[in-house]
Formats: sequence, C-alpha cells, structure tokens
Amino acid sequence: MTALLGCIADDFTGGTDLAGALVKAGMRTVQLIGVPDGPLPADVDAVVIALKSRTSPVEDAVAESLAALRWLRQAGCRQFYFKYCSTFDSTPRGNIGPVAEALMQALDTDFTIACPALPANGRTLYKGHLFVGDVPLSESGMCNHPLTPMTDANLVRVLQRQAQRKIGLVDYATVSRGDAAIRECFDALRQQGHGLAIVDALSNADLDAIGAACVDLPLVTGGSGIALGLPQNFRRSGLLAENVVADALPKTGGLRAVISGSCSVATQQQVQVMRASFPSFGIDPLRLERGEDLVAAALDWASARIAQQPVLIYATATPDTVREVQAELGVAHAGELVENALAEIASGLIRLGVGQMLVAGGETSGAVVKALGVKGLRIGSEIDPSVPWTSTLHDDGRQPLALALKSGNFGSEDFFLKAWEKLQ
Repeated sequence: MTALLGCIADDFTGGTDLAGALVKAGMRTVQLIGVPDGPLPADVDAVVIALKSRTSPVEDAVAESLAALRWLRQAGCRQFYFKYCSTFDSTPRGNIGPVAEALMQALDTDFTIACPALPANGRTLYKGHLFVGDVPLSESGMCNHPLTPMTDANLVRVLQRQAQRKIGLVDYATVSRGDAAIRECFDALRQQGHGLAIVDALSNADLDAIGAACVDLPLVTGGSGIALGLPQNFRRSGLLAENVVADALPKTGGLRAVISGSCSVATQQQVQVMRASFPSFGIDPLRLERGEDLVAAALDWASARIAQQPVLIYATATPDTVREVQAELGVAHAGELVENALAEIASGLIRLGVGQMLVAGGETSGAVVKALGVKGLRIGSEIDPSVPWTSTLHDDGRQPLALALKSGNFGSEDFFLKAWEKLQ
C-alpha cells in the first residue's frame, strides 16, 4: 500500500498541524522528521515530511523541499501539498514563493494556489488580505515576529515580491459560489498567465469547496485548512476507505512536562495560566550567554518536583524583553541559545521518566525532536484546533513517547492544563 497524499511542511509544528487536520478528515497519517531513509508504515493514507526550512536560507529551503518531494514521489503519492503557517510567515525573499515555484517546476505544473486560511483559529482571507481575528495581519502580533515580521496583509503583494510567476486572486465572490466556479476561475487565471493564485476563505465550508476544486492540481499550497477538503476527493474516487479510525494511538505512561520556547501572545497567556497552578522554571538567554548552566539547574529543580505534578520550563517572554535580548545578543544567536538549552532539558526530562510532553513553538519543537532522536510521529486526536497529540515512531524498540507540538500562536489559554485530559 502507498500513501495517497504527500505533504511537505516548512516547520515541525506546522507539520503536526497539517497531519492533525488530515486525521480529523479520516486519513491515517504519519509525520516524518526530515527526509526519511526507510519505508512508510503499511497503514498510512497520508504522510507529512516536516522540515525546518521556514527561516533557513532560500537555497537551502528549496533544496530540502525538493529532496522531500523526490522521496514522496518514490513512495507513490498521487498529490502533493506544501504547507506553511496560517499567518504566511515569510520574508520579502521567501521562502514560500521560491519553494512553491521549485515544486511546481519539478512536478511540471504551471498553476497552483496559495491559501493559508484557517477560520477555526481566526485566520481568514478576504480580497486577498489575511486577517488574524478581527484585524489585518499587519496589525496583529505577527508584525513583531522576531524572524518573519509580517507588515503587509495583502498576500498578493507579499507573494509577488517572492515569486517569478504572476500572482492572481480567487476572490470571495467566486469562492462563495462553490467548487465549480472556483475551477472556472483557476482556468481563467491560467489563460491570463498567472502561475499562482491567492484564494479567499472565510469558513470551513469555503475550505471544503476550495479543496474540491483542487482535485486535479498536482500541487496545493497553503496552511492546514484546505487539508479538510482534500481527503474527500480521494474518497469520492474510491481510493480512501470510509469509517476508518484514523486517530488511534498506542497508550503511553510516564511523568508529564511542558517545554515552552515560543514568545507569541497566545503562548504568553498559556504560560501565565500554567504558572498560576504548577511549578515553573524560567530560562534567561542572557544568563546562558554568561555561561550559567541553566540546563543542569532546570533538571535539578525538576527532579525534586516532577513526580508530584507536571512542570513547566519556559523561555517565553514579552516582545519588549525579546527585543532587548536580541539587541544585545543578535537574533540568530539568542534563538540558538534558547533552542539548544530547551532541547537539552527535554532530553534530560525523558531520562527523569517523562513520557508525556508538550512543546510550544515551531523552532523549539524542531530542536526538541532532533535532540530526542525522533524520526516520525503517528498522529492522534486534537487537543485544540490544529494541535493533536502524537506518539513517537522508533525503529530501535524504544517505548513511544506522547508528544504534542504546538505552534506558538495556537491553543486556548488553558491549553497546557487540559491537554492531559484529552490524552487520557
């Protein structure tokens, strides 16, 4: 058996987000960490290869994405999906545009779409403008992102600055008329010389219609939202079975911990809520730079507490604090210090007996799964929209670890508290 849908995600939490949406839509899904060197499990309908390419140099992001595509084609996938963040995290150089165009060229296709809309999490598109809740992207917290500040809500303009092909728009007046009208617009844009098109969406019903309209596209690009509409295409064609239990996970035990490196507004609130009820330990990058061994200190602190209740170890800070640290240490160095420390702490927590772990932040999640030697994840049920529990896949006989990788912007204020109930 081969997978039907092959996906490439530009970061780890984004990959989990997409995989969770596919499971929710009835596709048995695994997420692989980087381009794999072995075969897929037999009972898989979709596979997501999670890269760490969102903020890497354009040339590296393109090369890694093409390598992932080659593996997915060899695995027999019938359609391909390039997944990025629902807030379109990128810079004027990329990486969304260059990667999308490289994948298009490799697949010999002259047209695809770009639709990061995720209404369940407040990301909607209207007239090509991306909204976060009730405000344009450029007025949201994303305007202060330390690596990819988003200062323009017009995604047609944003993507055109990154791409060689002409960027078009499928506006809401078309989307609201359903998949047939959307396909007609695709054809018209093709004839006008457009290679990519931003697609408006305000609801899950819109995403279903867009997904149906993409049935014949070799490549689809977007956030995790459109994934809700793609499985039904395979089901209608008889390739995907009905009534399959897609979210089953093996049981896991062990102690519980939260690692938080994200500085998003949502994660700041989640950290505050958990700190009010559970023990917490803060990681200061300035102290790391001075040579203080905060890894050992955090693990010593945790070892005295973790048997009684979950613990939180965090580097989450306010935008003002982040800017001050970056001004002193530099953006890249500050991020590297924190990621490396949190990854070492995660490894130490596993040695202390942690078997169920929450990780907040895409870069942090990437560093943690690398440090833990995780090669893949089987995707389970959602904790909150776009954030599922997973269990680790190992080929060396190790017991699976329950792992939830949360994008910084996702989840309710009590996310860290209710996640354990969902796992049970």
